[in-house]
Amino acid sequence: MIEAILAGLAGLLIGSFLNVCIYRLPRGLSVVAPRSFCPACDRPIAWFDNIPLLSFIWLQGRCRKCKERIPLRYPMVELLTAAAFFSAMLALGPTVAALKYSIFGAIIITLVFSDLEERILPDEFTLGGTLAGIVFAAFVPLNVGIMGLLLISVRSQRVVSVAESAFAALFCAVTLWLVGTLYRKIRHREGLGLGDVKMVAMIGAFLGLQGALLTLIVGSLLGALVGLCYIWFTGKDASTYELPFGTFLGAAALGVAFFGDIFLGWYMRLGV
Repeated sequence: MIEAILAGLAGLLIGSFLNVCIYRLPRGLSVVAPRSFCPACDRPIAWFDNIPLLSFIWLQGRCRKCKERIPLRYPMVELLTAAAFFSAMLALGPTVAALKYSIFGAIIITLVFSDLEERILPDEFTLGGTLAGIVFAAFVPLNVGIMGLLLISVRSQRVVSVAESAFAALFCAVTLWLVGTLYRKIRHREGLGLGDVKMVAMIGAFLGLQGALLTLIVGSLLGALVGLCYIWFTGKDASTYELPFGTFLGAAALGVAFFGDIFLGWYMRLGV
């Protein structure tokens, strides 16, 4: 439990940095310099006003200098990242698998809020995440599918797992790209962006083919349901409304990873 609490605290700190990425990367700004500043008044934020979660509560959700309201996204990202780190460590212990799912959770949370706010999925997290997922496959073996059959003569589990990760990333990305291309041909307008394609590749690299396909199904159903309800309640034009598909993919990916891979496996081990 102590390890999980420490991981949660680390998640709070990382969540604070992710908030910087969510705001700056879509705007082409450096995430290193300048130091944190208020987007409303552009004044630097003092260190004691930049403590994850606590500063938001102490300041009552407003900038100390200009009194502009701080978006609720800031504490939400910090809390969600802390929850992801805590959950992964609690279920998997101090292992490489816990690190993998913690990083995956951080990447997904960043992409969800970036897509929700700016309709942008930064390459630093989609393409960089794809590479990270393939690397992790060498240390945390995936459930082997097609590559297990094609590489049946290969004895190294690491090689097969890495191949499975790379194949899942490529297959899912190409499949979604083809769906988007077909939609554009039929409807004569964009239905999916390349950011969504890259995000699916990243999910495939981390979760493997089965996890990624389940994410696509759940994310598509969730997006369709929420999108239709939103259009109906707001009276938006369905032909012009831009659905933040990456947000729904991310929500589905978190569900598949944490309630599928992590907690289901944890529950099964408890039952043994």
